[in-house]
Amino acid sequence: MQLFVTAPYGAALAVLFIVLTQLVIITRNRAKVALGDGGDPQLIEAIRRQVNFVENVPLALILMLLAEAGGAGATVLNATGLALVAARLIHPFGITMANAAHPLRIAGAVATNGIMIVLIVLIAMQYFA
Repeated sequence: MQLFVTAPYGAALAVLFIVLTQLVIITRNRAKVALGDGGDPQLIEAIRRQVNFVENVPLALILMLLAEAGGAGATVLNATGLALVAARLIHPFGITMANAAHPLRIAGAVATNGIMIVLIVLIAMQYFA
């Protein structure tokens, strides 16, 4: 089975993960903190941006893969894939210690969860309908 639709979104999100990881490394070096966050606000933010990505994106991609393997159409998969990439691009810009309710954080989180709900419903319809 070849999964042509999900793969490019996985690759794009992997690039974003690498960028977030490099930002943690750069911030860690600037703060001279080898482990943890050292209480440095910029490092705390960089780490949370990366970790939030790790907490959410793998499950979303797994759901996309399951939906595609179950026969979901390219249109819905492309829509969810594009929305996921967009959500994960804006979300890190909203993670700040100064504003826990930053609009980009909220939009990115709501969109990510909404995408996962759409995929869950799609999978349920494929297997239980």
